Amino acid sequence: MRPESLVTDHTIYACVMGSRAFGLATEDSDTDRRGVFLAPTPLFWRFDKPPTHVEGPAEEQFSWELERFCELALRGNPNILECLHSPLVEYADATGRELLALRGAFLSRKVHETFVRYAHGQRGKLDADVRNHGAPRWKHAMHLLRLLMTARDLLRTGVLTVDVGDRREELLEVKRGEVPWPELETRMNRLTREAEEAAAHSPLPEEPDRRRVEDFLVRTRRASALQAYPHEQVVQGVVPARRSRES
Repeated sequence: MRPESLVTDHTIYACVMGSRAFGLATEDSDTDRRGVFLAPTPLFWRFDKPPTHVEGPAEEQFSWELERFCELALRGNPNILECLHSPLVEYADATGRELLALRGAFLSRKVHETFVRYAHGQRGKLDADVRNHGAPRWKHAMHLLRLLMTARDLLRTGVLTVDVGDRREELLEVKRGEVPWPELETRMNRLTREAEEAAAHSPLPEEPDRRRVEDFLVRTRRASALQAYPHEQVVQGVVPARRSRES
């Protein structure tokens, strides 16, 4: 088994992300696929562990091992949380459906810090583009504006909505460079303030439900351990071979 086989044979959840999930796709948009795989439990019984993520095997495809995915989601990682809420789900087995049913357990007021911190980092890159080249990368500016909208609305409602809906044309105008940079700065600053105000009164809990997520992970690992895997073949195919005797 190659690491890519963890994706092809052990994926529990797969979705489309990027512009297609956001409702911002145009004719030249790529199809970004994201997923979660469950590495068989025997892979964790040796010192060398299975990979926490795998790129591919298809183009524009990236997958995380379930435990790593849950860790990042509990931290409020924007990309991971949006992946869980994609409107374009391509596959989900019984474990994947249980993961989706846990979506609310990962959400908390921590998203204010993580979403806005990520946006701040992207804003710095846009400011550098303006200083060095006279204009930002408009596509990146569009996605930053979208992220700030998403963060504000999530904090206000407690619901994470990925598709931009009727804001599509407003955002595509930004991508086409039809909105002056000073106007964009004003919008971004306003959205940042509104997100901060929403955080103070958000219906989201202070912390994610870590215990509920951990119970799910433990049950899933235990069920995997009870399955009939060709253990040595699985382990030796994914992690490096080790000598049977130490000298």
